Amino acid sequence: MKLVVQVKLLPTPEQASALEATLRACNRAASYASQVAFAKDLKDRNSLQKEVYADLKARFGLSAQPTVRAVKKVVDAYATLKAGLRAGNLGPPTSRRFRAAVGTPIRFRLEAAQPFDDRCLSWQYDARTVSIWTVAGRMRCIRFVCSPDQLKTLTAHRKGESDLVRRDGKWFLIATCDLPDPEVYEPADWIGVDRGIVNLATTSDGTNYQGRRLGRYRRWQARKRAELQQKRTRSARRRLARRRRREQRHATQVNHRISKEIVSVAQRTGRGIAVEALGGIRERVRLRRDQRGTLSSWPFHQLGQHLAYKARRAGVPFLEVDAAYTSQRCPRCGHTERANRSDRDHFCCRRCGLAGPADVVAGVNVRDRARSAWVLVTAPAPSP
Repeated sequence: MKLVVQVKLLPTPEQASALEATLRACNRAASYASQVAFAKDLKDRNSLQKEVYADLKARFGLSAQPTVRAVKKVVDAYATLKAGLRAGNLGPPTSRRFRAAVGTPIRFRLEAAQPFDDRCLSWQYDARTVSIWTVAGRMRCIRFVCSPDQLKTLTAHRKGESDLVRRDGKWFLIATCDLPDPEVYEPADWIGVDRGIVNLATTSDGTNYQGRRLGRYRRWQARKRAELQQKRTRSARRRLARRRRREQRHATQVNHRISKEIVSVAQRTGRGIAVEALGGIRERVRLRRDQRGTLSSWPFHQLGQHLAYKARRAGVPFLEVDAAYTSQRCPRCGHTERANRSDRDHFCCRRCGLAGPADVVAGVNVRDRARSAWVLVTAPAPSP
């Protein structure tokens, strides 16, 4: 499985100046190559590299390998754009976003992330330093810091490119690690997980991870954003960007904590984890105007991603099951009716009288569907 490890660099002022100049030069070169690719319709790597290789080296002071990386960065960006257009991520061909995307060349921010391969970047794990190519020459002994677990993962499994990133005036390297997939065990049972807004996650065991605290935090952040947006100053815009990233980190940390606890329980009890497949929920659900912002910004998908990759890393079986009527179906008699859920918090079956917390009932239904789905997944194929 692929895993990214982020380490923080601690460059000296001289090293930081060289890294900044390098990042800007590489992104200027990528923007220039992108304009050539757009004008001459050169979207494959060999043709574009043959066209711009000499110009990139002469104009922007890049050596051979960073020039090749800049061309690859442009080709990958256009491939990603093509896939996004085909998937409809930018709307129909008549939409303004679609026309803008296909009608102008891709531009790269001056401080956009830049990939470096092993020819441009080397790691010294024991000394916790890196050596990296810059436009000012090779910069050696740039210190980095990370946790012992991250260092162990880097040492054993780092493979491929590493991205140089500058964020909020700080420098980071994001390395790709290729870990072997552990063997997935046969689950004794399943833990059904129901995701929501009031309760971020509720398991079929009755464990409830409430979202009230995160909701209050996000509403407070929204009020502060509104106050800063009214000022319309450069300082206010910088503070808005910092607040946005701080809020993202807070929500991510909450999802990490919840997913880690659920995966730990499943691993300890020999069970698997099942969640609802919530893809396309924004298109399926009709909400009041005051609810749309909350649903659109709530980290449903991220929590599911954290559960999936943590389960895979621990060898815990993971399934996504159909989400239809999980909060309206009685897990005892199977009766499904909207009236079974009289309000958001309570469930009471109109046929057999089974009652309980609505989110726990939904988690039990997810668990039951996972039991049936796993039987189908692991059933032997019929002989010809």
